[in-house]
Amino acid sequence: MKRVTGIGGIFFKAKDAPMLHAWYKRHLGIDVQEWGGAVFNWADSEGKPTNGTTIWSVNSDQDEPLSPNNSPFMINYRVDDLHALVAELKAEGCNVLDKIDDSEHGKFAWVIDPEGNKVELWQPPAGQ
Repeated sequence: MKRVTGIGGIFFKAKDAPMLHAWYKRHLGIDVQEWGGAVFNWADSEGKPTNGTTIWSVNSDQDEPLSPNNSPFMINYRVDDLHALVAELKAEGCNVLDKIDDSEHGKFAWVIDPEGNKVELWQPPAGQ
């Protein structure tokens, strides 16, 4: 079974998220949106758009989506079959959180790595 197929997003905590949004927008040209992040659309080696996006987001260090997490970062990995992978990880003794979200944005589950880092697994909606 194929497990991770790519990176779907990078999320990190900030003491002053609005200040960091402004800094990244001004100095690195990241188009930070009202929701606190940006969407990078994938392209092939010739610059032609392909299916897929990577989300980049700065969150308040109090934001729930990053909890529990010992790290200031959380990486979201794209997967092909979330339910099958979650079952495999549980069978392998990994610390998989009980919650699985299913929304118009896809299916999401979380696993905690051996050092306490929260890892998000994402099965995008069909066609993404």
